[in-house]
Order: sequence, then C-alpha cells, then structure tokens
Amino acid sequence: MTPERYSHGHHESVLRSHRWRTAENSAAFLLAHLAPDATILDLGCGPGTITVDLAERVPGGRVLGVDREPAVLEQARALARERDARNVDFAVGDVYDLDLARGTFDVVFVHQVLQHLREPVRALRALRAVLAPGGLLAVRESDYGAFTWYPPDPRLEAWMSVYHQLTARNGASADAGRELPAWVRAAGFVDLEVSCTVWSYCRPEERRWWGGLWAERVTSSEFARQTLEYGLATPDDLAQFAAAFRAWADDEDGCFHVPSVEVLARA
Repeated sequence: MTPERYSHGHHESVLRSHRWRTAENSAAFLLAHLAPDATILDLGCGPGTITVDLAERVPGGRVLGVDREPAVLEQARALARERDARNVDFAVGDVYDLDLARGTFDVVFVHQVLQHLREPVRALRALRAVLAPGGLLAVRESDYGAFTWYPPDPRLEAWMSVYHQLTARNGASADAGRELPAWVRAAGFVDLEVSCTVWSYCRPEERRWWGGLWAERVTSSEFARQTLEYGLATPDDLAQFAAAFRAWADDEDGCFHVPSVEVLARA
C-alpha cells in the first residue's frame, strides 16, 4: 500500500493554525453529547488543544489523543501539563492499525483528518471497531471547493486549483466535507446527524492571522515542497500566492469563509 503523504506537513505555519482550534470552535456539535465520565478517542489530535478541552469536559472520564507525528505529541503533552489535565494521555498511532482493544471508547472524535487519507472509509471502519456498541462518532471535515473569499483574486483561484491538484496527487480529497456523510454510512455507522459550520476571517486581526499563516504556508510548508516536487507550481507561482494572501489580509473589505461538514453517528 502506498504510504499516506500529508499535503500540509508540520511546518510552524501549519501548527499555528492547529493550535488555534478549540472544542468550542471545532467540536461544538459534539459537546452537548458528552457524559462527564465518557471515554474519548481524539484521532489525529495534533498539538492537543481540542483534546485537552475535551478532557476538561469529562472530569470523570478519560481522553486519549492519537497522532502519527511524535514531535507534535510532545507539544500536546506539554499543553496537558500546563493545564494540569490529568485525565488525558497521548500516543503515536496509525488509524489503519490501531493498537487499541475493541469496544474501548464511548466517543471517537476525528477533526480534519479524513480529507488527508487515501482510504477514509477503511479508517472509519477501524474507528468503529474501537467504539463500544452504540458509541458515538463525531467527525468534522472542511470542503475546500466551498471556500469563498472577497475580494476576488485570480492568484487565489490559482492557489485553490493547485491545492486540489496536490491533494489528488496524494490520493486525498480536498472536498471531503461534501463526501463525509456517504463515507460514514459506507463504514457501517447509523443514525447520522449532519450539520455545517463556518470559520470566518473578516476582522482586521483575523485577516492578518489567516492571511499571514497562509502566505507562509504556500512558500515554506510541505504544500510548497510537494507542489514544486510534482511540478504543479513554480517558485514564482508560490510567491504570487503568498502576495495574494497578504493583499487580501490588507483589504478592509476582505473576508474569507471556511465551511466544514459535521456528522454525529452511532456504531
């Protein structure tokens, strides 16, 4: 099997966006369903900001964050120590080969992970196996094809085209959000509840943050390295993408919307 290749990588500009994520802005659709003694698996937990938030919401339960990148998990462990979260653990793991007992968890949470996988349905089946009977899956995936921004800029249109080409080359799905309910059903889950929420970046400080991190990502992260390797863009193209994000951030009328589809389902 061809190994998974993460189109974003773990450059600081990527992790900066991951550390911004919280249970409130990324898992609100799940929170009302959490019992205080729930056992939760956070698959693809990254630097652990959502994971630790979830742990604080289940004081009588346990949370396990799993990610394939050991260095990122060190950041997660440091955050847990900083916030004195004692009911959370972190482990290196592969979603296709989880070293976890069947029926272990009440809840499995997966955020912005399936879009990067070659076999999302296979991954979901593996996660269903570690859920207790009737356990809850909570999964959220963005849909790049539904991103919108103002003002229009052909350089940003070109960036989006290259991003779709890159993810397709890696066997991933940039438009995962729209496919998510079908994947969940194909993996054998039932009783789906589907919703959609949007991250919006319109205030000056939001534009500076979002535009700045993407200007850095398109020139310095794995996105840059892989697009050059595959011949999908030139260094000048990447510089133009970065300039477009900076110009957008400086425009007082600028706004950028990132929709994500959310699914709750039962094992």
